[in-house]
Amino acid sequence: MADVAARAGVSRALVSLVFRGRPGASAATRERVFSAADDLGYRPDTAARLLARGRSRTLGVMLTVHQPFHADLVEAIYPAAEQVGYEVLLSASAPVRDETKAVEALLSHRCEGLILLGSQADARWLDELGRRTATTVVGRRLPGTHVDSVHTADALGIRQAVDHLVELGHRAITHIDGGQAPAAADRRRAYRAAMRAHDLAEHVDVLRGNHTEDAGIEAGHTLLTRGALPTAVLAGNDRCAIGLIGTFLRAGVDVPGEVSVVGYDDSHISHLVHDLTTVSQDALRMGEHAVRSVVRRLDDDSLDPEEIVLEPKLVVRNTSAPPRDGRTAP
Repeated sequence: MADVAARAGVSRALVSLVFRGRPGASAATRERVFSAADDLGYRPDTAARLLARGRSRTLGVMLTVHQPFHADLVEAIYPAAEQVGYEVLLSASAPVRDETKAVEALLSHRCEGLILLGSQADARWLDELGRRTATTVVGRRLPGTHVDSVHTADALGIRQAVDHLVELGHRAITHIDGGQAPAAADRRRAYRAAMRAHDLAEHVDVLRGNHTEDAGIEAGHTLLTRGALPTAVLAGNDRCAIGLIGTFLRAGVDVPGEVSVVGYDDSHISHLVHDLTTVSQDALRMGEHAVRSVVRRLDDDSLDPEEIVLEPKLVVRNTSAPPRDGRTAP
């Protein structure tokens, strides 16, 4: 700042006023100060200024790099945070970096609040974390904990997918679940309930999986070794569905001619790869609600935790069709 003042021919105090947008300098002086700062490559240290006031105005976001839907959520979080005067800092969890490390990194950078995307952490740990700092978890129900949550009504989304397939004429509908992933248990229960509601309990078929392409590939190989294929498969998420479709196509199985496939999330890859029929989670609204929720708690930490549930919507594209030749069961 002293260098800028010397170059502009003004006092350091006046430079400070200009950068803080305070009155006391003419338009010509302001222009001269900003020009000098540009020449020197100077940028005000916003973080240091905020920390001096006891605030960082930064939200920490934990995500999983390989989950495309998390990227969609982050795209929504940035503008929502900026609108209320917060910056965003990202930290990724990975097989070699667990959630604890990812979260502690955010806290060490003095993030005021946390938004955790698809957290699989123990509920007790999340409860303790929520008592330390304002925390919102996206994509998972966490009743009885001191964290806010934003998620889709998964039971409704799965019911929409099953209803769609049944209306097309399918009866043999297999579900590849998400294993231990967030929301997997809710989606698995919803699938069973939807099949029973259509009097298809005898056709209930759940394959253990995960929310990855590898899980879809493995499930595809399992189904191919059975001999008779189901006429439709409801995957735990889009990544799993894409892995499954790739396996079917390499084996000469036509999708949707022989097997219809439905995903879940409506991540940006769902309409880029195979033009996937899927259940849409509104990433924009989820991101906005997550920011609003964590800021609400930062403003008043005495508030009770809130659970925000958004409605999903089935998006029909090109991977679902009526069973070929009227075939309804293997």
